[in-house]
Amino acid sequence: MENRQNIEENEMSFLQHLEALRWHLVRSVLAVMVLAITAFVFHKIIFDEIIIAPKTPEFFTNRLLCQFGTWVGVEKLCINRQPFDIINIKMAGQFSTHIMVSLVLGLVIAFPYIIYEVWSFIKPGLRKSERKKSRGGIVYSSLLFLLGVAFGYYIIVPLSVHFLGSYTVSEQVNNQINLSSYISTVTSVVLASGVIFELPILVFFLSKIGLVSPEFLRKYRKHSLIIILALSAIITPPDIFSQVLVSVPLLILYEVGIAISKRVTKKSDEILES
Repeated sequence: MENRQNIEENEMSFLQHLEALRWHLVRSVLAVMVLAITAFVFHKIIFDEIIIAPKTPEFFTNRLLCQFGTWVGVEKLCINRQPFDIINIKMAGQFSTHIMVSLVLGLVIAFPYIIYEVWSFIKPGLRKSERKKSRGGIVYSSLLFLLGVAFGYYIIVPLSVHFLGSYTVSEQVNNQINLSSYISTVTSVVLASGVIFELPILVFFLSKIGLVSPEFLRKYRKHSLIIILALSAIITPPDIFSQVLVSVPLLILYEVGIAISKRVTKKSDEILES
């Protein structure tokens, strides 16, 4: 009889967890949808001032690079001086692109809130000391993601747009870039940068469960350099300047990951000794 009661209590507890998870997911989706609808309404600003802006000479990064290039006497740093045309070749192309961009922006802006909902779900299973520490994780993961998004948007996107938009195999071929191709390039680069900047958070959790140690990260530092260069080559146009520019923050993040892993391992050893 007692066993049956325990089973029923466990089943209720499991169902309650599922119900809690459902509401966390619902609130996260609602946050994304509300922000996506807001982005959909303000599409003029979103597209003219944000999405399409990196291909124009007036864009912040383009102006800054050109000023620096003029100062050092390197005219090639004046990128996106001759903006290409963006065309639409599908009947519903602009409408579907409008929806997709709104959803992506909603997801990016709502990311800190989504992280908060994830933390709220796992919070009841944490100890009091773990709850205090995990709060900082929400802030750091959100900041790193937004920092990665900003890095992708202001650094990688203008360089990618300039290289890919101005590259020609013949003077007889003009570049008229399809709208969906341009948008997918911009969004994929920005989101990839945001995810990559979460590397220290990933190292923290892997160190926490014992899969990664500072000794392991130091040992394979040279191998990580090759992986970082390969990753930089994937998300940037195939020129050395862009790859080096992207590799530098990734290498810094890797070193930060080593420091984080060292701190986590040290605390774990102290707990075991006590």
